[in-house]
Amino acid sequence: MSRRSISRRRPTRGPKRPHSTLARPVRSRRRALELARVGVRTVGARRLLSAGRYARDLRHGRVQRTLAAATALSAMPLGLEIYFEHFRGSFGDKWMWTPVALSPLLSAAGLAGMRSRRAATTVLPAVSALYCVNGLIGIYTHVQGVRKRPGGFSEPLYNIVMGPPLLAPGSLALVGGMGLAAALARRER
Repeated sequence: MSRRSISRRRPTRGPKRPHSTLARPVRSRRRALELARVGVRTVGARRLLSAGRYARDLRHGRVQRTLAAATALSAMPLGLEIYFEHFRGSFGDKWMWTPVALSPLLSAAGLAGMRSRRAATTVLPAVSALYCVNGLIGIYTHVQGVRKRPGGFSEPLYNIVMGPPLLAPGSLALVGGMGLAAALARRER
């Protein structure tokens, strides 16, 4: 390189490094708010402010998006696990397909509820109610499945362990209930 090219270097266009006292993480929410009002960006202030906002929303019952997201994210793995367990049982009853079919629908409704307030109050509670009822029906059918096995409930060590899991469909009812709670909760700001 020649001397001429060295002297014509352009300054870097990246963000300027903050003053050394501000480069340290801010641990006080009050200090983060003071610095944010002035327009100073600090390390960790954004995280402190968002955590404070989340805690305030939680205290005031504004958790609609959070519950919709939890419903969406828990429906698909649950549906996959149900598919594997019912596949093991050879899908002997046509009703074994209903939780497998409803899981992607609930996941899509939960994602829509995260994005839209209208979807969270119309589509999500409808699909969640179906999922919840499906879980309650599943508990009944699993109890009947253990009862119909040779020995029924009089052979609990064998039939309860080797038969259909009695309370496993209750997880569907819980995830469906979470979607219903999302419809009743207030939306985050």
